[in-house]
Amino acid sequence: MIQYYKNRLCLNCLAGSEQNGKEIAEAMEGSVLIGVLSGNYPDVSAACAGMETYSAACGGRVSVGLGGGNPAQWKAVAEISSMFQAAHINQVFSAVGYTRAKALGDVHINALVSPSGTPGLVKISTGPLSKDQPDALIPTETAVAMVKEMGGNALKFFPMKGLSCRAEYVELAKICGKEDFILEPTGGITPENLEEILDIALNAGVKQIIPHIYSAIVDPDTGMTKIDEVEKIRKIFERLI
Repeated sequence: MIQYYKNRLCLNCLAGSEQNGKEIAEAMEGSVLIGVLSGNYPDVSAACAGMETYSAACGGRVSVGLGGGNPAQWKAVAEISSMFQAAHINQVFSAVGYTRAKALGDVHINALVSPSGTPGLVKISTGPLSKDQPDALIPTETAVAMVKEMGGNALKFFPMKGLSCRAEYVELAKICGKEDFILEPTGGITPENLEEILDIALNAGVKQIIPHIYSAIVDPDTGMTKIDEVEKIRKIFERLI
């Protein structure tokens, strides 16, 4: 697998421009993926062209995003992955196998699962049709096994709403640690609660953690991710590893 990150902790964040992406990559000293949202483009061709520009600016560290876990973007993400060599792909649970079959190279693909309300269970009905059906809640161990079978690399746990589902997250981290699986906590993560979120996963033995931190570090006036906030995150990573 192509790895553009150098240790157990890797930030996933947005960039308001190619230059902003380059500055983020430099500030994180490489341990970062730059999220570029598929929904920001009118079609797949335009998305691929835009992502190529971001990729050139940030050393290939592009994470193709759904945009807030939007299941309507699942097919656009899969089609982009067949035309553009990304470093990282975000995908709904049910579309991981389809995406793996189409994707270029040995790209990292996560599978979106959501909190269930019960520690040890996750919601896997995160696709465009299944989201409107009764919730499909399954044991986390089973979800991990299914993602492995589909060719996925990680569970993306969204929306966490920070630590509001702490008990579920603790159990999820334990299982990912036991199953040697990558974990991507997402939703409501800030520089203030990041250390506790990472600490839980590190203590559970998770081999790699990719926290997604978006609006909490974006300047609302410029749309740019704030480099001083990125540097705070790098220092948190350095303190924990």
